[in-house]
Amino acid sequence: MYKWIKMIIILISVGILLVGCSNNPEQGEVTQVIARETPEIVENSSESLATPTPNSTSTPDLIVSPLPERSGPRTQTSGTIPHVQIDVEPITAVNNELYRLAFSLPGVEDRPTIVSLPGAQGMWLSDDLALAHPEVIVSGREFAHIHPDGSLHAPLPYERALEVAEKGWGERHPWADEREGWEGLVMLFTPQSVEELDIIFQLIVESYNHVTGQSVQASDFK
Repeated sequence: MYKWIKMIIILISVGILLVGCSNNPEQGEVTQVIARETPEIVENSSESLATPTPNSTSTPDLIVSPLPERSGPRTQTSGTIPHVQIDVEPITAVNNELYRLAFSLPGVEDRPTIVSLPGAQGMWLSDDLALAHPEVIVSGREFAHIHPDGSLHAPLPYERALEVAEKGWGERHPWADEREGWEGLVMLFTPQSVEELDIIFQLIVESYNHVTGQSVQASDFK
C-alpha cells in the first residue's frame, strides 16, 4: 500500500516539473544564452577599453594649412640684394626662443653663414643627413640662415612660398626666379610674439622637411 502511494507521489511531482518547464521555455535556455553571448560581450568590452596604439590614431597634420593672415602693417623690405627688412627690431625673448627652436632640429648645426651678411647664423645640415631636394640650397649644406633681427631665409615648396607672401608672413627672395630650385626661397619676417613664433617655426620645420625628406613635427620641439 505504502509502496503504491510513494509511486503516485513521485509521478505527480514529475508531472508538475514537466508542465512548469513547458510553460517557460526561456528558463531552460537561459544558461545556454548566457554561455553563448557572454564571450561576445567580453570581447566587445575588451576592444572598447583597449589602450589605443600609435597605429590606431590618425597622423597629425605636419603643417598649418591654410596659414592665417598676419595682423598689423606689412613688413617693409629692401626688395633687392641684400634682401633685408627695414626698421624691424626683434623682441629679445622671442628671438632667443627662435634660435633655440631652429637649432634643436635633428642634424642642424649652428654655423656662421656662408651666403648672407656677417652676423647671420647658418642652419647647416650635418653630413650624415640625407637631402631630398639639394637643388633648393643656395650653397654648401646651409639650407637656411637667421639674420640678427630675427628674419630668415629658407626654401619652401613653391605653393607654400606664394601663400607665405600672400598672408604677410614673408616674401619671396628677389632672385627666386633666377635659378631652378629657388622658386620657393622666401624671407620669413621677424616674429613679434610667441603666437607669431609658432607660425614661423612651423614654416622652418616645413622647410627642413622639404629639403631633407624628413617628417618631423614642430610640436615635438616645444
